[in-house]
Amino acid sequence: MKKIIAIALAAVMILGLAACGSKPAAPAAAKQKLIVGFDAEFPPFGFIAEDGSYDGFDLAMAAKVCEKLGWDFEAVPIDWNSKDAELSAGNINCIWNGFTYTGRENDYTWSDPYVDNSIVMVVKADSGIKSFADLAGKTVMAQAGSSAIDGLAENAELSASLKKVIELADYNTGFMELKQGTVDAVAADLGVATYQIASNSGEYVILDEPVSTEQYAVGFLKGNTELRDAVNAALLELAADGTMLTVAQDYVDDGLVIESLCLIK
Repeated sequence: MKKIIAIALAAVMILGLAACGSKPAAPAAAKQKLIVGFDAEFPPFGFIAEDGSYDGFDLAMAAKVCEKLGWDFEAVPIDWNSKDAELSAGNINCIWNGFTYTGRENDYTWSDPYVDNSIVMVVKADSGIKSFADLAGKTVMAQAGSSAIDGLAENAELSASLKKVIELADYNTGFMELKQGTVDAVAADLGVATYQIASNSGEYVILDEPVSTEQYAVGFLKGNTELRDAVNAALLELAADGTMLTVAQDYVDDGLVIESLCLIK
């Protein structure tokens, strides 16, 4: 009996020593998350789908980048006029939504540009407006804080001829104003313009001459090269392996111009 007790005590001591010597498992490292700030009323790059989900070419590409990197992905709709405050506060860690690189090269840390874009002028098909000269004395709408506003400012001759430029929060409202005749034209990104034309057959036309030309890229907080480098490398790989083209084809009916994708060779 004493022998049995001694063996049991020895076993308990061995188990106790083993437990004392073991180290607790290290906590799992948190996954990197890409938090994309986007304008929910900027199709085909970012918009709210019929089922209420967030959709758009840029969001789809961001999701593909995260899938490739093994990261989590979150899309956060923002007031476009507050994009810098959102980025600085850390509420988002990139701006990816038809975000113009041209003219802002030193304001953010950028990915490679992936879209060649134009700012164009959209008018009602029956307006009789055929050129910039016909816009003299007319009222034009553009989104506040957008590259269309910058493009109009840079096109001094055109701006000087206009009666007024009205800045509104989103393009959906602007095209409603155009349809109702409150404004005579809308200055918008080519993708937005082609989306509106596709959605309103025969209602609008684009004037031949662009207001300005530009490129889109993904914008990160200035100095955040680590995040930019990882995202940019994945984006380039997705362009090279055909994924970007495949994704883009899903948004052609929403106004995406395939030929504008400058990373696709």
